[in-house]
Parts: sequence; structure tokens; C-alpha cells
Amino acid sequence: MARYFTLDASPPVHRAMVDLDRDVFRKSIPVLAARIPASKTGSVLKAEAIKKSIVDLPKIRSVVPDPADPRMGRLVLLRVSEEADLPPEAREYLEKESASFTTYTLDLDYDYWTADEILHSILPEELCEGSPSGFAVTGHLAHMNLNKEYLPYKQIIGQVVLDKNKAIKTVVNKLDSIDTKFRFFKMELLAGEPNYIVEHHESDCRFTFDFTQVYWNSRLHTEHQRLVQLFQPEDVIADVFAGVGPFAIPAARKGCAVFANDLNPNSAKYLAKNTVDNKVTDLVRTSCEDGRDFIRTVVGRALDHPFPAYTGPRASRAKEKEERRKIQQGQASGDLDITTKSGLQPRRNITHFVMNLPDSAIEFLDAFRGILSPSVQSAGDLSGIYATLPMIHCHCFTRELEPDKAEAEIRERVEEKLGHGLSDDYTLHLVRSVAPNKDMYCISFRLPREVAFAQ
Repeated sequence: MARYFTLDASPPVHRAMVDLDRDVFRKSIPVLAARIPASKTGSVLKAEAIKKSIVDLPKIRSVVPDPADPRMGRLVLLRVSEEADLPPEAREYLEKESASFTTYTLDLDYDYWTADEILHSILPEELCEGSPSGFAVTGHLAHMNLNKEYLPYKQIIGQVVLDKNKAIKTVVNKLDSIDTKFRFFKMELLAGEPNYIVEHHESDCRFTFDFTQVYWNSRLHTEHQRLVQLFQPEDVIADVFAGVGPFAIPAARKGCAVFANDLNPNSAKYLAKNTVDNKVTDLVRTSCEDGRDFIRTVVGRALDHPFPAYTGPRASRAKEKEERRKIQQGQASGDLDITTKSGLQPRRNITHFVMNLPDSAIEFLDAFRGILSPSVQSAGDLSGIYATLPMIHCHCFTRELEPDKAEAEIRERVEEKLGHGLSDDYTLHLVRSVAPNKDMYCISFRLPREVAFAQ
């Protein structure tokens, strides 16, 4: 029976190490090497008789220059240490090719192994399964969520993650405590620079913010994209809990007009900055107020100060630059002058409300009662402007893990707060599993007319 050997390239074991010592992670592995002329390298590597005997370690080249003749000679590294362990067909093939055998030493160090491999050699054996090398990346910052059994090793875990991910400059761990007013998690520095101002790129947009002072979850990228894809460029969006703009900025880049609000002053500050950085200040109006107040007043703002009509995709920077040059030279054609386009009405009615505060967004739904009634709006009868009622996209958590029970529980809570039933054309989208017994959903429904015009 043929014998196939695997070289042991695992790192040295140093259980319960608390302070990282990179120098102890060194290993020398003697391997058998076949000495061949450089001209034969291609044919030898393709030979069926030897394929399964060639070294297959990650990041290790299977062919290296022969130290005895670096220019004309090559060493084909094999996955055994002794010639006696080489399968007969491989030995016969190499002898036929007039290859000779020598020993080559692979010298591995700390840089060779992955974060998982290093942590498996450091942590107590009972903690190796599910070792915490996973993390979310936001800009230059890695965000971990360590279980309590790993906390005694948190500094060394953070340092290994930092070492093994060159784009990461800061590693933090989420703490159990959460800011009760603004709902962002507090965190501690594990390794790297204490620099929490990050620049994060998502959906071709650039977001800058203080990760320790605002809420951001990179795992919601798909959800951000999903909702924005539902919007039409001519829509007007009211983002009740906008954060630093993960819905508002991409929607504006699409052409939507956006009222973006957040109660957290730091979120509102970076939201305003991000509108500037992404060149959408003409399409995003920011505010910093309670979500309930925002819902009650944003309809009036859209009526009193409507957004200009959507006039088509933005011109490219090159085309805008050329048009400015023509204007300066008195040669402008007017093709890019959106103010000359006629027959387009300003955008006065809100078409979508986004409510991404899953912990409590449903509690704010009672603020929609009567938002279009004359008792709330001074503009009189709005039934014409709002012939079609806005869509509400409300994120929420549920402990019900069976889809049917989750849907029933969420619908009941929504209808209770609205004070009215939902029509059956609502949709319920599972966003993600947050914990073993907690899921995040988004329920989307058209605001019932009876609620919007309630007296």
C-alpha cells in the first residue's frame, strides 16, 4: 500500500501565553529535495508520478534555486523528510530523470502562520475550538466581540489580529455596556493605535466617524444596499434614525432627496460631514432631534421647502468641468443647466420613511397618527399631494425564531402602535441573526390612510 506523508508545519505550542513573544514561534523542517536541471522544472512538476509527492504547504514554493548551482540548478521540494518514505512510483520517476536527492531545510517563523494557527498554539486547549480570530472591519479598525472565557487573553488576541492584518491599525473589543441614550456600544482598546476616527468605504461612498461615539455595523452593508435599491431617484426619503448616513448618502448619490435625522449630536456632526465629502449637500438636509418630533414635522418641511425636481443623473466631473469652461468662454450650450428644464414639479411629498433603530423603532410608530391631518399640517387638504401614501421601512428585533411566529409577533406590535391594522401587502425581510435567540427583521408597509389622516 502506498504511503503518503504530510509535513508537520504547525506552530510550536505555548499554552497560556499572556505576553506575546514572537521569537518563540520558529520551526525548522527538513524536507527531501530532488536536484534537477532548471530546464526540466516544468516537465517534472507536471509528471503524474510525482504530483502527489511535491510539497504543498501554504506560502511555500515547491521549487527553489539549488544552492550548489543557483543559475542552472533547481530543487523540487518533496513532502517527506527521508528518501525511504518516498512512494515507489515517485522514486522511480526521479531516478529515471537522473535526479539526485538532498535535504533542504524550511525555516518558518511567526510571520508564516495565520492568526488562527497562532491562537490555537497559545490558548488553553479547551478554548481552541472557536478561537476568536473573527472580527468586523471598519476603516482601519477591527472590532471584536469576545466571549467572557477569552477575556484573560484579550490583549494577546488583539495583538495577533493586529500583526496578521496589515490594513488594521486599531483593535477594539465591544463591552457589555451600551450608551442608554444614543445606543452605541462602549469598547476597549486591545492593540494598536488609540485612533477611533475611521474612514470607511461602502456603496461607493466615503464615511468618516468616531467609532466610539456613534452606531455603525459593517454587517448591515447588504441591508443598506437592499433598501436603497428599492428607492427611485425621484423619491424623497425621511431617514428617522440616520446615524452617519449609511442609507441617506447612497440614496442621495442615486438622486433621491433625503431628510436625514439623528438624535446623537456626534452622529449628526459626521452625517453633515459625510454629505459634504460625498458631494450631496444639495440633496441631504440633516437635523439632530428626537425621532418622534422629526416624524411629526418632516412632512411640513417638505411642503414648505420642497426639494428641486429630479432632472436625471448627475453629469460626470469631466463634463461639468467642460461646461464651466464653456460658460466662462461664453460658449455654453445649456445642456447641463438643469434650471432650464421645464414641466418638472418640486418634490414636496415624502415617499419613504426609514426607521433603522431595531431596538425601539416600533415604539415610534404612534407618531405617524395624523401626520397628514389639517390639525397637524397647516397646508390644508393633503390628500391630493399624498394620493399615494409613503412606505414605512421599520427595523426590529424578535425573540421568535420560527418565521411564522416572528411575523405574527412583529405584525401585532406594529399594529398596536399604529392603532390600525396592516393590509396584507406588507413585506417582512429577515436581515440577520443577531444572537442564538434573537433575529433582526425589516417590516415594510404602506402607511394606512386611516392612520395618516386621523384627526
